[in-house]
Amino acid sequence: MRIILLGPPGSGKGTQGEMIERKFNLPRIATGDILREAVKLKTPLGLAAEAQIKAGHLVSDEIVASLVAERIKQSDCLQGYILDGFPRNLNQIKLLEKMDNCQEEIAIEIYVPEETVIKRLVNRRICSSCGTVYNIITSPPQRFEFCDFCGGQLIQREDDNAEVIRERLRIYETEIKDIREHYCRKGVFYKINGEGSVDEVFKRIEIILESKIKKKV
Repeated sequence: MRIILLGPPGSGKGTQGEMIERKFNLPRIATGDILREAVKLKTPLGLAAEAQIKAGHLVSDEIVASLVAERIKQSDCLQGYILDGFPRNLNQIKLLEKMDNCQEEIAIEIYVPEETVIKRLVNRRICSSCGTVYNIITSPPQRFEFCDFCGGQLIQREDDNAEVIRERLRIYETEIKDIREHYCRKGVFYKINGEGSVDEVFKRIEIILESKIKKKV
């Protein structure tokens, strides 16, 4: 099964993707992660992506799709996988369905109101060394400004401010409409409430996925 996680910045897609990965034993593929890794390792696709970034362009759909295609060819993806950050538009959907048209799929959008997203992101802090994410209100570190795991300095991303977040949400809403419509037409789209504790949100997702798996069996 291919699980496509959708949701605005701050919706908790990454956390929920990790919980789905552990529960259902399916690899989570976060396109941001595999893109950064490819650039770091200077693979052919990584070098091509880096060139576009340095030129001030967004990484093309074709390069992102090629990175995903390389990843889903690996043996741990044979029974399915979780996509976080891909597809982001109709062209990417077409590329995805062309590269792998055998998987049964489900698209789950985690909905969170704008003000909740802003509150989450302005209070987000990220370890500059290991990348662990904290929230100074809901999940603060044990020592202020330092990571519990590696002791690295916690930083706030430059774009984690209310004005930038509102613009990112506006862009997300523009992009997501066509994606919603596509998966709604296929009858595989689900929208869940992303407010509440991490466990409460996961329970909503778990109910949907378990019902789909039981039907498949």
